[in-house]
Amino acid sequence: MTQPESAPVTEPASAPVPDAEPPRRRRTGRTVALIAVAAVLGIVGGTAVGYGIQAEREPTPLAALNQPDLAYPKPLPRGQNPAPLTAAEDRRIKTDGDLRKLLLPRPAGTKKSEFSDADGWMTLREYASGFRSPEWALEDQLENKLRRIAATSWQKGEFRTTEIRLVQYRAGDSLGARDHAEGQIEATAEMAENDGEPIKGSADGRVFVLPVHKEAGYVDLYEARAYFHRGDIMVTVYIIDTKKISVKEISSVAEQQLGRL
Repeated sequence: MTQPESAPVTEPASAPVPDAEPPRRRRTGRTVALIAVAAVLGIVGGTAVGYGIQAEREPTPLAALNQPDLAYPKPLPRGQNPAPLTAAEDRRIKTDGDLRKLLLPRPAGTKKSEFSDADGWMTLREYASGFRSPEWALEDQLENKLRRIAATSWQKGEFRTTEIRLVQYRAGDSLGARDHAEGQIEATAEMAENDGEPIKGSADGRVFVLPVHKEAGYVDLYEARAYFHRGDIMVTVYIIDTKKISVKEISSVAEQQLGRL
């Protein structure tokens, strides 16, 4: 898929000066010198007074190094430590397993899309080929430590196709899932010419309905997209049809997929 911003009136810097009698010369050198001396004396005098006041005060005692009143959480009694998370509660167990199992199942009444991957996996090269600049996309994903991509798609009716991709990144000092989602959201917002709509339950996910694509000799093409991330997984949802796609329709698919993560 392709990736989708009155100056104040100011017065002239210098206004024309009317003709006037030249001012009489003054002995400015002596005046400036007197002012400078007074300023120095003022600084020195103020500093001396400050030191004098401080010297007459009683010294402020330092805080004691030993402070027994500091509160620390007490350790739990033996045998009362919290139980480890179960597999259902620990997201890491789910996301480290077969990523394809986290994909939204194909809804009833739909058929497998002819463009579906046979085994549910997508290679990095295949993923990068969908961008306007595949070479840049390939390099960018490698730098962000992309780990693997699980994908599914289905078709409803004659033309409506839905595709979901789970793009997972390796742990490290970079936030690949978040950065990739933010980049796609920003690019798609430019294409849609709006900020999209938030995805319920997502921190910063967005859904977009793009303007209809019209071309002579072809049927109108409608497209909707959703992007969000959770943990180390970035999710993309695409819907393409020859009929209008509502925000509610794309949001429903995105929310269902989010619920499985």
